[in-house]
Amino acid sequence: MIKYDELLRYPIPEGRQKLSRRDTALYALSVGLGQDPLDTRQLQFVDSTRALPALPFMAVVLAPHGFWMADPKTGIDVVRLVHGEQSMQFHAPLPVDGEVIGRTRIVDIIDKGDGKGALLYTSKELIDATTGELITSLHSTTFLRGDGGFGGPNGPVKPIHTLPERAPEFRVELRTRPEQALLYRLNGDYNPLHSDPAVAAKAGFDRPILHGLCTLGLCGHALLRTLCDYDASRMRSLALRFSSPVFPGETLAIEIWSDGSFRAQAVERQVTVINNGRAEVAV
Repeated sequence: MIKYDELLRYPIPEGRQKLSRRDTALYALSVGLGQDPLDTRQLQFVDSTRALPALPFMAVVLAPHGFWMADPKTGIDVVRLVHGEQSMQFHAPLPVDGEVIGRTRIVDIIDKGDGKGALLYTSKELIDATTGELITSLHSTTFLRGDGGFGGPNGPVKPIHTLPERAPEFRVELRTRPEQALLYRLNGDYNPLHSDPAVAAKAGFDRPILHGLCTLGLCGHALLRTLCDYDASRMRSLALRFSSPVFPGETLAIEIWSDGSFRAQAVERQVTVINNGRAEVAV
């Protein structure tokens, strides 16, 4: 069982990672850029002979600190946890060649009650190892479905972004590839839920599911295309809530409002997979 004060002080290991142009191109390919070989706006992110700017939301895969929640000292039931929300603020461009440091801390743990789970809030700073400059601030909400009722505080709960009541101004359809999870895992997330049919079956799925953060990358691509004209320097922040898993091979329909609000649906199943999204974009 979770012990609130002890978990709040848990020392999450620092992460470090050296980056190369190959890493930058691989990430862009893994979230679907480059599928149209005639679209040079996409090719700039995947062709290492070009300028190769990094996608800002690539920050979610950088300087990992390992699966620290699996440490028995945390008291967390790792079998039942799910990634609930993710947000990022972009302060400076990601280095294409260089080294980054990731420093993560637990912000709070909200007890929703016995049988109702808990919310774990964490924040991460991604820092340029050479200059010490803050590149990206990341904030995650993990839903600990099996850990409610430990006697912790029941609030405050982070507010969610409310989507506009009017119809969205834009709709972008992006088809995922059947092997996309196998490609995306090369960014460093080797959870077998996304590759091993037997593990997926134990989790209640008839086949491996796509990484939630890969779905985030697809939404980021749609926003970059629609609101930024593929100018990555214009993206200031990105936030969303994960609603349902995506299966590789499905088509995503990303609906976008002019104020940066967005949501995404798996077209074939008519299921909302991303909700309450919001991006800030420089004019």
